Amino acid sequence: MSFHDVRFPTAISRNAQGGPERRTDVVVLGSGYEERNSRWADSRRSYNAGYGVKSLDDLYQIIAFFEERRGRLHAFRWRDPMDWKSCAPNAAPNALDQVIGTGTGDRAAFQLKKVYGNAFAPWTRDIKKPIVATVKIAVAGAAQIAGTNFAIDASTGVVTFLSGHIPASGASVTAGFEFDVPVRFDTDKLEVNLSGFTSGAIPNIPIVEVRL
Repeated sequence: MSFHDVRFPTAISRNAQGGPERRTDVVVLGSGYEERNSRWADSRRSYNAGYGVKSLDDLYQIIAFFEERRGRLHAFRWRDPMDWKSCAPNAAPNALDQVIGTGTGDRAAFQLKKVYGNAFAPWTRDIKKPIVATVKIAVAGAAQIAGTNFAIDASTGVVTFLSGHIPASGASVTAGFEFDVPVRFDTDKLEVNLSGFTSGAIPNIPIVEVRL
């Protein structure tokens, strides 16, 4: 699958509407009880970028971006205005935010992750498109130095510890970071009515998360 390592205009995505979706089958039995089954192990996010369009210049940016992505063909980065950090939106990422693994003495690679919830059924999300410059790593609470202790793959979100710096057995590996969501347009056609736009109409510009 083709991925363009470029971000959708952040000023527009900041005002978009959308969020996570899950797929659950619910069967109501004759007794009134329910049986529920989750068809997806992971949630999938979708958005409507049309809510972020505030000017004709915004529309021009989107049309150019859409054409270069060839509609649904190429995926790209998206900044989710509600969920783009390893921590709360108003906090700064800290190397202790998320536990991404435990050292074994010979394990060098760790996938960046973010955990949602903590009491009943926490869900762990793999972070595949981190913002490399923001990634902070700690081992057993001790801060690590990018390029000296570890390297981060911007295309996969895998942290690899360099020779001589492999986490010791039992050492907790933690991380803090900012990240984007890999997405694509969910349409091959943009319909824009300028008369409707000037009177307050919102164009429909569907965006959907892709699994990498």
